[in-house]
Amino acid sequence: MLRIGLTGGLGSGKSTVAAILRELGAEVIEADELGRALMEPGQPVFSAIVAHFGPEVVGPDGRLNRARLADLAFKEGRVQELNAIIHPAVIEAEERWMQQVFARSPAAVAVVESALIFEVERDARLRGESETLLANWRQRMDRIIVVTAPDEMKIVRFAARVSPAEEGRATGVPSDSSSSLGWQAAEASARERIQHQIPDAEKAARADYVIENDGDLAALRAQVDFLWLRLLAESNKNSAKESLE
Repeated sequence: MLRIGLTGGLGSGKSTVAAILRELGAEVIEADELGRALMEPGQPVFSAIVAHFGPEVVGPDGRLNRARLADLAFKEGRVQELNAIIHPAVIEAEERWMQQVFARSPAAVAVVESALIFEVERDARLRGESETLLANWRQRMDRIIVVTAPDEMKIVRFAARVSPAEEGRATGVPSDSSSSLGWQAAEASARERIQHQIPDAEKAARADYVIENDGDLAALRAQVDFLWLRLLAESNKNSAKESLE
């Protein structure tokens, strides 16, 4: 078995890498998806967020107003407060998932896709933690893969994903959507979020494997295909060692 932490900054392409790994045979879980599920009404995380931030973060539908919560976290400097509520629950859920995966298939490659592996550890240690679940997050993985890309490329990717304005830029036809972020707002949001993330160079220095996503999809796929063979070999080796003990 092999426990993989797959990380990368906003717009780096880690979700694309995760999708390729899943296609190749890896078991993959997304931290963001887990977090969203845990933040639904009725979940302990939902209750803890409302208790901490107040009823203003609840929308008319009874669910969290994510836009307001994001403003509190990033614009009002309360992101660590939010993360301290969400991240322990997410990590515990990931642990349960990995145990289930390895119970079914001892030689599996289990990939946890998470944007903030290093940031979770950093923030916990800044709070004075040393032996907690968050402070030791990095050590819970056998290997860490970091997906990198130039910051300006990340910003364009993020803005294109959340705003239809890029379509207009590319085709010359203006896009009209009142429900999405405008291009400038999306770009500003991306820059704001990147400021809270550890630079790629620092992450890459601490990673076991680095995938550079600064080209086209074919180039990215070639890197992931090559890496997958190494991960399979390591997983099989680990399983063989365990069976001899």
